[in-house]
Amino acid sequence: MNRDILKECKRVVIKIGTNSIMKSPTKVDYHKIDRLAFVCSSLQQQGKEVVLVSSGAVGVGASTLKMDKYPSAVAEQQALASVGQSALMNLYSRFFQHYEQYVGQILMTRDIINYPNSYANCNTSINSLLNKDIIPIINENDAVSVDESGHCTKFGENDTLAAVVAELVDADLLIIMSDVDGLYDSNPHTNPEAELISYVGEIDTDILSMAGGAGSVFSTGGMETKLRAAQKMMSINKSMIITSAKNPNIIFDILNGQDAGTLFKKNEAELQIQGDE
Repeated sequence: MNRDILKECKRVVIKIGTNSIMKSPTKVDYHKIDRLAFVCSSLQQQGKEVVLVSSGAVGVGASTLKMDKYPSAVAEQQALASVGQSALMNLYSRFFQHYEQYVGQILMTRDIINYPNSYANCNTSINSLLNKDIIPIINENDAVSVDESGHCTKFGENDTLAAVVAELVDADLLIIMSDVDGLYDSNPHTNPEAELISYVGEIDTDILSMAGGAGSVFSTGGMETKLRAAQKMMSINKSMIITSAKNPNIIFDILNGQDAGTLFKKNEAELQIQGDE
C-alpha cells in the first residue's frame, strides 16, 4: 500500500494511552510527555492541525498520591481521576509551553453521541481551539462518568473515544500509539516469531481473531478495542495507524509516508465498488 497519501493529511488525531505515559503506576514518564509535546508542537508549526487524546488521569493521580496500586472502589477511582486529570494537564501545559504551544482541555462523556446539540457544541469547541492554533487535549471525564443500566456515560477506554473524536472533527488520520509496533499475526509478547502486518484493507473475522486481551495492567484497552476503532474509521473512509509509543518521533515518519506501524485504510477496489453503487 502506497503511503504517500499520508503526506497530505492536514488534521490528525493522536491517541496515547496510560501505559505509554507511565513508567509504572507510581512514576510518570516525563521524557515521553516531553517528546510528545515536541512532536505535536512541531506538526502545528508545519501547518498541521493536531488533536491529542490522552489517557492517564488515574495513573497520574496514583503517582501524585504515591499509591502503589489502583483502588477497586469506583468512588475512589473517580477521586483519583479528579486529582490526576488536574496534574496531567499541568504536566502537558508545562511541557507544551516549552515549545511555545498552547493547549486546551476538553473532557468528554458518551452523552455527546446521544445528544445532537452536545455533539455540535463539542465540534464547535474543538474547532474553535484549532482555529486559534491551540492543541485540544481530550480525555474521558473519568471523575463523573458512570456505567449504569439506562444511563451509560462512559466510553470505557480511549481507543473508542479517539475514533469518536476523529469522526467528530473530520480528521484525515487517527494515530493510536500503543505498547506494540502495530498489529501482529500473533501476540508479539509471547511469540518471538510474530510478524507485523503493514497494511489492512478490510477487518474481517481473521483480523479480529488476532486481537488479544488488554496489553497492560496499567491500561484498560487492548488490541480488540483498537481494531474496533479502525473499523469505525474505515467505515467513514478515513485512515488509522497503530504504532509504537516508544518514540513519538515516529509520527514524523508516518506523516512522511514511511512504512511504520499498521495502516488501516479501505482498499481502492472496495472504494471503487462503493462509488459505482
